[in-house]
Amino acid sequence: MKCSESLGLGLLAWGCACVVYAADPVGDKVAGLAGKFAAIERPALVVKTPEKAVLLSGIALGSRLVAVGERGLVVWSDDGGKRWQQAKSVPTSVTLTAVKAMPDGTLFVTGHGGVLLRSQDQGLTWVRVTQGARLAAAAAARADELVTAAEPNAERIRRDATRLEADGPDKPLFDIAFKDNRRGMAVGAYNLAFITDDGGATWRSVMDRLDNPKALHLYAVAMQGDSWLIAGEQGLLLRSKDGGRSFTRLTSPYQGSWFAVASQGPGRWVLAGLRGHAFVSQDDGNSWQPLEGATPASLVAVLPRADGSLLFTSQAGQLLVARDGAALRVLPTPTLPPLAYSLLTGQGDFIALGYAGAVRLPGVSK
Repeated sequence: MKCSESLGLGLLAWGCACVVYAADPVGDKVAGLAGKFAAIERPALVVKTPEKAVLLSGIALGSRLVAVGERGLVVWSDDGGKRWQQAKSVPTSVTLTAVKAMPDGTLFVTGHGGVLLRSQDQGLTWVRVTQGARLAAAAAARADELVTAAEPNAERIRRDATRLEADGPDKPLFDIAFKDNRRGMAVGAYNLAFITDDGGATWRSVMDRLDNPKALHLYAVAMQGDSWLIAGEQGLLLRSKDGGRSFTRLTSPYQGSWFAVASQGPGRWVLAGLRGHAFVSQDDGNSWQPLEGATPASLVAVLPRADGSLLFTSQAGQLLVARDGAALRVLPTPTLPPLAYSLLTGQGDFIALGYAGAVRLPGVSK
């Protein structure tokens, strides 16, 4: 499946091109790529009304809301989404795809071109910690280790790593999650998978640990202690029970793509994906029960809430809620354009993120 075709089904159905991003050169191998992929190092576009630009993901940190989207856009609000400001010092203008927090509140953002950004002041300022050229170099280093150790499939893994380096930083990361303040994982297109053990300062390839011979896209990752779950294209589900040291492939309850995964506590997972499919598991992914009631539009995000219910976001411009395994219920919102994510403010109001930016929905029945 071509990149533009598969991404058009998932989290980035906003017409974003796949190969438009830039490189921070790593040695002679990538020194010639900077001109072709200049957007990785180009600062974010300054937008007059940033809350109305395309936004793809967000997070609530107490009273602070942070959302990210196209052209390196990062916005924040401290008044429940009534007013938004654009973050300063965002050192990239690639499309940003997900924002997540460590337990200590440090924020990380994934993006196209293999970009990873970090903020230690709740999203006000940002630094770029890595990008696709450096991740490709990490993949090549890992492949060399496997060849030296004469591991099975080492030559195939090295060929894949060589191709990744030759392509340049043209592949997006889609999601990131952290077990604690040091260990985390980022995943993306074509089996991109990298782990950090030092709080995101450095990243090493673990693509060889994944049973994904077709290099299907990895759209989402979530963690509950040492139990990690990766969800991706064509029903791909990969679980680790040892904190990312090894992964096994799970039997998927649906063969279409999964765009979101979340944890509801030990052994409890939630999946959301193509054509309104959603499932929950109470036994760490060994079996799955469907959540009915969605329209046949992709569910692209799921947010567990404090009361135990689940908030789903649909590309059809709908917000849906499920409680205690019952059918999904569409919330009575105004007509909305395609959505990518949704947030809850500290006051309990919804913020819908998507093609129209950040849309505040006060007073919506929960």
